[in-house]
Amino acid sequence: MKRARRAAPGPLPVLGLLLLGALPGLWTVLLRREAAALPEPRSPAGQPPGRWGWGRSPAARGESGGGGQKTFRTLLAVPAAATDREERDGEERLAVTDSQPPADTASPVERGIFWSRELEEQVPPGFAAEEAAAWLSAARAARVASLERGGCGRSSNRLARLSDGSRACVRYGINPEQIQGEALSYHLAGVLGMQERLPPMALALVEARGRQWEPVREELRGSHWAEGAVVSLTRWVDNLTAVVAPAPWGAEAGAGRRLQPLSAEELVGLPPSQLVELVQWSDLILFDYLTANFDRLVSNLFSLQWDPRVMRRATSNLLRAPDGGLVFMDNEAGLVHGYRLLAMWDPYNEPLLRSVCVFREGTARRVAELHRRRSAAAELRRRYRAREPLWARLGFLSERQAELLQARVDFVHRHISHCRAQ
Repeated sequence: MKRARRAAPGPLPVLGLLLLGALPGLWTVLLRREAAALPEPRSPAGQPPGRWGWGRSPAARGESGGGGQKTFRTLLAVPAAATDREERDGEERLAVTDSQPPADTASPVERGIFWSRELEEQVPPGFAAEEAAAWLSAARAARVASLERGGCGRSSNRLARLSDGSRACVRYGINPEQIQGEALSYHLAGVLGMQERLPPMALALVEARGRQWEPVREELRGSHWAEGAVVSLTRWVDNLTAVVAPAPWGAEAGAGRRLQPLSAEELVGLPPSQLVELVQWSDLILFDYLTANFDRLVSNLFSLQWDPRVMRRATSNLLRAPDGGLVFMDNEAGLVHGYRLLAMWDPYNEPLLRSVCVFREGTARRVAELHRRRSAAAELRRRYRAREPLWARLGFLSERQAELLQARVDFVHRHISHCRAQ
């Protein structure tokens, strides 16, 4: 039996198939035309991107806290990154697309606001936890063999040679709250996961007739230290060099008193050593905001009003180790003393924090946890009591100071969330 012969398809079905195949191309053309018709992007405040001037807080200049300043994240973000905003359960979330740089370009930033893991791995290790613990144990057990003037800051401080052969700066505060601030800042750095940037520090009790100080009894008489005073012993580190603030906080910021942007091209071209230093600076600025420490970069910014070249000089209480690691020195102004002077120094500390919008992921994670649990003071107290035998001699933060610490942690967390939303 012969099978029936199929008829050839008519013209209408063929035309339909052709149109179906052309739809993706037409859709792409329409999308491109729609994107080309969109207006140029503007800053969150509805203003063209601008720069912040130093010396006045945003409120004093009539600006909102989250205005259109040129943030550090804007300067360092992946050039090709594009973000789409979605509303889910009343909260803003980001979907990042096309964020991968070209194969021949290594980006220092991941997911928009975090330093890359490859870059973090290049940061010098600083004072390892095991090494610091060993030194602290030895220093507390050693005798002070000699006390020398010079090399440790104020004239009331001394450079101590210990019986185990090591050296330490002995800091005698103008008042006890400075030594308390030094100790609490050191342990807060531990809570934040950045204690390796601070030299090991322990408290000691001045007792002329005690075993630890007996070899230097005569030197103590000439020091005018009060019997029973609490001092800090900080490990001496050799071959440290001065640090000048990099852009956007360096000489250019000093000249114009405003943040100076780094273009994406300049960032890609920066040598690894400069990028590694910027990673450490992001931790430093966050740390100094939380402790309200005004005796570092903030003091340099304050001095701009009478010394326009101050940003070309060394940053106070910040030194560089031979391996390139930054050392956060002398934190006596932190927490206690700094919290009493917030009104004077926050107009500098707050814009400085806002200039940073790229962070170490571990630091951001710890801040988020302290914010979620509202446990900043509790975590600090627990660590301080467990690791400092003389903590009770100086006491802890007052209730008001503990509230201020939590409030500043919350502010940093909101700032990081704002950077993510950008």
